[in-house]
Amino acid sequence: MKATINDVAKHAAVSIKTVSRVMNNEPSVRQNTRDKVMAAVAELNYQPNLAARNLAGTKSYSIAYVYDNPNAYYVIDMQAGILSACRKQGFELLIHPCNAKADNIEQEVANMVKHSRIAGLVLTPPFSEMPEFVKAMTELDVKVVRIMSGDEAPDDLTPCIMVNDHKAAFTITQHLIDLGHSDIGFIAGGAEHKSTIERLEGYKQALSDNNIAINNDLIIDGEYSFDSGVQGAKTLLGGTVKPTAIFSCNDEIAAGALFASRLMNIAIPEALSIAGFENSPFSRQTWPKLTTADQPNSEIAENAANLLIAQTRKQTPTNIVQHYTPQLVIRDSSAKAL
Repeated sequence: MKATINDVAKHAAVSIKTVSRVMNNEPSVRQNTRDKVMAAVAELNYQPNLAARNLAGTKSYSIAYVYDNPNAYYVIDMQAGILSACRKQGFELLIHPCNAKADNIEQEVANMVKHSRIAGLVLTPPFSEMPEFVKAMTELDVKVVRIMSGDEAPDDLTPCIMVNDHKAAFTITQHLIDLGHSDIGFIAGGAEHKSTIERLEGYKQALSDNNIAINNDLIIDGEYSFDSGVQGAKTLLGGTVKPTAIFSCNDEIAAGALFASRLMNIAIPEALSIAGFENSPFSRQTWPKLTTADQPNSEIAENAANLLIAQTRKQTPTNIVQHYTPQLVIRDSSAKAL
């Protein structure tokens, strides 16, 4: 039969209230008592009924991930990281995909928070970069943690996990410059994402720091999608100034650019170098494999969830990384300019 909290208390020789405090990760429990309870939990394979616990008390043990992102790999990594934190800390996770551009988006999410008794929200772009939306969420008596692009948080509305896209994009562009490329194309992601702006600025700074003129004809507006990479590469490679390298705003775009180049019989990397961003499965499924920047999305998401859960418990979070800089990963899609 399934173990109960009574079984755990009896096995650990403690009170039911003590087991509850340990499961809730309350700081008032002595470490040796905590160890005894967790050992009993492991031995009995105790699984707390979180739905019943939510209904029985005034405290919620559920958090939600609210997102609007066309990149399936990004979303999967985020979900996996948040879910990992929830499982370790006895919380349930609600996934809420929605349209950030919808007229009633604030009311939609507010209704979800109220009806599902949500304790906190993890927000990723574009929601994390919408100040009015964030303010509306903080007024619902829930905690919020944002994952955002940038070096420092733009405000003090909520705690943030920051990703330094600017520095990572600078490093990728510098890598291409060091290989002898000066005509470097750039295919952007969605304009509504701050990551697009940060990556474009990092690209531009690297060119400027190396005294390479910025050619706006080599900068293509796009979206975070494979098709955007295909169309962007066709535009660049059909232009008057043809790039010898293309920096794509993410790996999905880069995979599309590589596909378009193949259709045009352009050898990669002999005649054209291509780099992506994020180190998603796209970067390892192409041939050749893509040079990119490793952005540990699952780890970022797990830290965001841990930070959020600590906020809901009014604890001071420890060992939580709140600043990330994606690291250059050099693969076979980039080579010296001819």
